[in-house]
Amino acid sequence: MTFRLSTDAALAAAWIVALVSSFAVLFIGEVLGQTPCILCWFQRAFMFPLTVVLGLGLWWQDGLAGRYGVALSLAGGAIALWHLGLFWGLIPERIQPCTAAGPSCTDEGQLALGVPIPLLSFLAFALIAALSAASLKEKTE
Repeated sequence: MTFRLSTDAALAAAWIVALVSSFAVLFIGEVLGQTPCILCWFQRAFMFPLTVVLGLGLWWQDGLAGRYGVALSLAGGAIALWHLGLFWGLIPERIQPCTAAGPSCTDEGQLALGVPIPLLSFLAFALIAALSAASLKEKTE
């Protein structure tokens, strides 16, 4: 038995992941009061447009909206992967973009329920990229 996801369902699922991720980021920043670090800001710059672009693609039934979802999520995922490397100590601290005045990209504030926020971000971007790519399949009917 194989599970096939329709192109519309894949785009809708990608939009839901982007929407939930955007609300989660806003909740962490605005409700919990955690100031985002520099790399978190860059990831937000790619996640927030995904919600709008994929939502408009669904609204207008644009079968090619997934292209923008793939491009934006790959860029955001790359930043999340770099952030995760800094958090886990795999990347030298001398190229860390955090300043002494701002929040750190690697301290305990980068955890949500014990899970590193960059890991959650990377997983969200990867899922959105996969679902956006799945939405680009040609319709066989």
